Amino acid sequence: MTIRQYLKVIGRGKDGARALSREQAADLFGQVLDGTAGDLEVGAFCLAMRIKGETPAEMAGFLDATDARLNKLPATERPMVVLPSYNGARKLPLLTPLLALLLAREGLPVLVHGTATEETRVDTSKVLEALGVDEQSAINKVVSGEVSFVPTRLLCAGLQRLLDVRRAVGLRNPAHSLVKLMNPCAGPGLVVGSYTHAEYATSMAAVFELVHANALLLRGTEGEPVADARRMPRMTGFVAGRQVLLEEAPGGSLVAPPGLPATVDAAGTAAYIRSVMSGRLGVPAPIARQVEHILHLVSSP
Repeated sequence: MTIRQYLKVIGRGKDGARALSREQAADLFGQVLDGTAGDLEVGAFCLAMRIKGETPAEMAGFLDATDARLNKLPATERPMVVLPSYNGARKLPLLTPLLALLLAREGLPVLVHGTATEETRVDTSKVLEALGVDEQSAINKVVSGEVSFVPTRLLCAGLQRLLDVRRAVGLRNPAHSLVKLMNPCAGPGLVVGSYTHAEYATSMAAVFELVHANALLLRGTEGEPVADARRMPRMTGFVAGRQVLLEEAPGGSLVAPPGLPATVDAAGTAAYIRSVMSGRLGVPAPIARQVEHILHLVSSP
């Protein structure tokens, strides 16, 4: 089917639109990624899906299409931990790099991928740069015990173009959810997925189950894949799509750990992370617990 035919199915409003099968979704999204659809058609696709919402089967199809077009990272000796970083920091310090460095210290290969999607936020690449971790300029193997940052444009140019649509229309589209679910590795990998609203926990879990993913899912910090340093979140693991509750959210008041920066600038955040990594400050308990769960998951058969 052409994209116009698909638009007639998904573009009839919240009540009139119909869901696509996984195979149809893969075909449609492949056309979008390949650039065979025009700008107006891509814009119509983004807005139609924004109104209709994606079903788990549709998102699985979008992932199928993306997986077939990714420039994948070479397989590593140990399972790669994948940290999708697309939200950045708005009110709280961006501690995704701290999580990455703690995991690398445990001997794991750690891939952080992302791109800036909002000009007003501090993105992970800036904090990593302040910590001496530069972004890759080409797809290279990630070494165990090290952190690599790969910009989305290297993984899939079509996916980068779709993410950039937000700058033109000011609204999210399926690509913003997809990047938090995909595994861009040629070998085994553990995806750390995060959500901001409770309803996404259900839909993301359903997708992880459909695609038989190895993953950790949690309510992240402002949409980043790192536990809030001030309070333990609920964490769910997936082993080949099989879901297991790892951590129940205990509730209670927010309690900031000692030394947590009051600002979100890259330099201040990097200085805090250095203090934690050197032992001058303690690892925030929720993040330490997240590291333990990830280590458990990558060791699961």
